[in-house]
Amino acid sequence: MAEEVEQPKKKVYVETTVVSDATALPSKDLVLAGRQFVSREWLDSAKMKYELYSSFLVRRESLKGDPDAAARRIAALTNFRELQADEQTQRLAMKLLDGKAVPKEYPDDALHIATAAINEMDYLVSWNFRHITNAQTIPLVKRICETNGYRCPEICTPQMLQGGDEP
Repeated sequence: MAEEVEQPKKKVYVETTVVSDATALPSKDLVLAGRQFVSREWLDSAKMKYELYSSFLVRRESLKGDPDAAARRIAALTNFRELQADEQTQRLAMKLLDGKAVPKEYPDDALHIATAAINEMDYLVSWNFRHITNAQTIPLVKRICETNGYRCPEICTPQMLQGGDEP
């Protein structure tokens, strides 16, 4: 019998919106409550399936706002590997902004994408539908990453990564 070789875990960059939703107090808004539920369930199961990464930027964004909520977000990041942005990351983020893949007013969103691409993440999970998880801009994001010599991670929501219907 052939021995099964254990495959390395896929690497996932977890953007701030996922951490925020996973640690937030339950919302009365049904759509947001659903995202919160999916985020909590996904994070719980993802710890076993994937190598989870965040960045200095996720940490900085997580520290904003209500101190109790910030403490919950920071606690959730404890076991994530933290990625740093270097000059190379900054350059790719600028290319994403200059190429209009991400609006110039949102440089941090471009930096999330660039950090995930530069660090060879398999996935970038986010609930940011405006500037990151956007079906209209993802092809442009991928093209800019590839033109600059980087493989763009698959950009998706936690629900998409877990297969859709099951939380």
